[in-house]
Amino acid sequence: MITPIAQLRQSAQEEASRFPALLARAEHLAGTVLLGEHGRRRSGLGDDFWQYRPLRPGDTYRSIDWRRSGRGDEQFVREREWQIAQSVQLWVDTGASMRFSSNKDLPSKGDRARLIALSAAILLIRGGERVGFTGWSLPPRNGDVQILRLAEAMSEDGTEDYSEPEARGMIPHARAMFVSDFLSDLDPVEAALTKAADRGVRGVLLQVLDPSEESFPFKGRTIFESVGKTLAHETLKAGDLRERYLERLAERKARLAHLARLTGWQFLCHHTSDSAQNALLWVYRAMDGGHG
Repeated sequence: MITPIAQLRQSAQEEASRFPALLARAEHLAGTVLLGEHGRRRSGLGDDFWQYRPLRPGDTYRSIDWRRSGRGDEQFVREREWQIAQSVQLWVDTGASMRFSSNKDLPSKGDRARLIALSAAILLIRGGERVGFTGWSLPPRNGDVQILRLAEAMSEDGTEDYSEPEARGMIPHARAMFVSDFLSDLDPVEAALTKAADRGVRGVLLQVLDPSEESFPFKGRTIFESVGKTLAHETLKAGDLRERYLERLAERKARLAHLARLTGWQFLCHHTSDSAQNALLWVYRAMDGGHG
C-alpha cells in the first residue's frame, strides 16, 4: 500500500524529472533549426564588422581605417553592426485542457506547446534576444541561466480547466508569443491582443490542437468530460454533433486569424500529430519577421 507521503514524493519526483527532459528535447529541436542572424543589420555601436564606406564630412580621422585606405587614394571608415537585443515575452497555456491527448502515441497539447515555446526561446536567446514571460513572474533576460528558468517554469501545470492570456507587464515595442488551444472564451484573448497592440507589441498566436479535436471522430453514446473533471456532457448520438462542432471550430479559428490581422500578429494552427520542427520554423521566421 502506497502511503500519502510516498505518493507525494513520487509526484514530486515525476514533476522534477519533466524539467530536464523538456530542456533536452527543446535543445535538440532548436538545434535542428538553422540559427540565422538576429539583430538589426544597421551601422552603429557593436563588435561585428558591418561595412567600409568612404570618409564623409563630419567623420573624425580616428574613425579612418588606414589599412583599407592604404590600398588606394580614397580614405575609408570601418563601420560596425548595430545590434539591439529585443525583448520577447511568452504566454504558454497551463490549463488542464492542455493535458489532453487522444492517443498514447501522441504528445499532449501542453507538452507540444511547451516544447515549441522553449525551443523558440532557446533560438531567440542564443540569437541575442531577451526572453521571458508576460506578467511579472519572469521578466525577459538573456543567457543560459534564463533558459533554465524558462524550462523549470514551463514544467508546472495549472489547476484550472482553461487559463487566460497574461497581458500585464507587456513591454512597449516588444514581441510576444501566445501558445494555447484557444478553446475557451476568446474575449480575454481579444483584450490581451488589443492591449499588446496599443503598446506596439507584435507577435504570434500558436493554436495547438489534438487531431481528434479537428476531425471529431465520435459516434454513438459518448461522454465528453473536461480534463479537470469540472465539465461533462453525455450524448447518445455524438455523430449528430459533428457538423455543428466543426462549424464552431472553424468560426473560432477564423476569429483568431482575424484578431491577429487586426493587431499585426500572425496566426498558425498546429496539430500534435504534425512535425514540431515545422511549427518551430514557422514561429522562428514569424518572430524574426516581427523585428521592428
